[in-house]
Amino acid sequence: MLPDADMLPEILLDLAVPHEDINDLVALRRTLTSDAGAVRLLEECVEDLVRDIGEVGVEVPLAERLAQAPAALGPYFAVYVFVAALPHTRAYHRERGVPADVSRRTLADLGRNMAHHRRQHGSGGMQVPRWLTRHFRGELYQLGRLQFERARLGQRTGRAIAAAGLDVAPGEPCLNLHIPDFRGPLSPTACDRSLELAGEFFARHFPQERYRVAVCESWLLDHQLKRYLGPDSNILRFQERFAIAREPGAEPEPADTEPVRFVFGDPDLPVVSLPRRTSVERAVGDHLRTGGHWYGGRGWFPL
Repeated sequence: MLPDADMLPEILLDLAVPHEDINDLVALRRTLTSDAGAVRLLEECVEDLVRDIGEVGVEVPLAERLAQAPAALGPYFAVYVFVAALPHTRAYHRERGVPADVSRRTLADLGRNMAHHRRQHGSGGMQVPRWLTRHFRGELYQLGRLQFERARLGQRTGRAIAAAGLDVAPGEPCLNLHIPDFRGPLSPTACDRSLELAGEFFARHFPQERYRVAVCESWLLDHQLKRYLGPDSNILRFQERFAIAREPGAEPEPADTEPVRFVFGDPDLPVVSLPRRTSVERAVGDHLRTGGHWYGGRGWFPL
């Protein structure tokens, strides 16, 4: 199920795994394959991951499975699961006619996830393995600067968008929009290109699904950022694309750790010592230091 020790480094490089993790992953491969229980657990994880591949909204119980991994493999066991599932994902992409470059850039989010882990913890591992299930199940695709996830409107979001005048209802298909890190500026030109690519991609490869609305949930949509960033800010220009989906009477919950996680790499950093090197760093830290809170905005626009 796993590639041999000679082929494993090439596959890891295709997935953008950080170079400093590759030797450890190759060395630990023997530890995994010599443990019958670990091999069986790996097979069960892959089976869970690729069952009904392509179906939208299936919850994969990966976290519970990964918790059973041997301690020696713990930080890296999830990587082996995704590597073992890779042939299934690539076969699904081929079946859908997904171009090889889109497939490669989409699955390279595995390496980005590992880079986030090392940035926060200073060691190898995966930051949020569950996030990668969407990529390896054919639900999410990297198209230019942005990522687009095949999804369905939730109850609250669907009702809020319908109340705003768009003829949609909860449960209808939508594209969840995600903003990956380590991908350069969030410029209007780059976003326009991504949206153009997405329109072509989903019409060609998922023609049976009609997407009429894009949805994004992110602290980047918190309008308090307008107090700190200039009018030419890429973030503020990104915000302008969205109408905020908010149900009457609903009070947002503070999400202070989210901007700290995404801007500084570690949600547990003490607020008092957050750096002030860029306008976004100053905005996030200064707002928290004065007792303010950040909130995750849920925005949408018609496609």
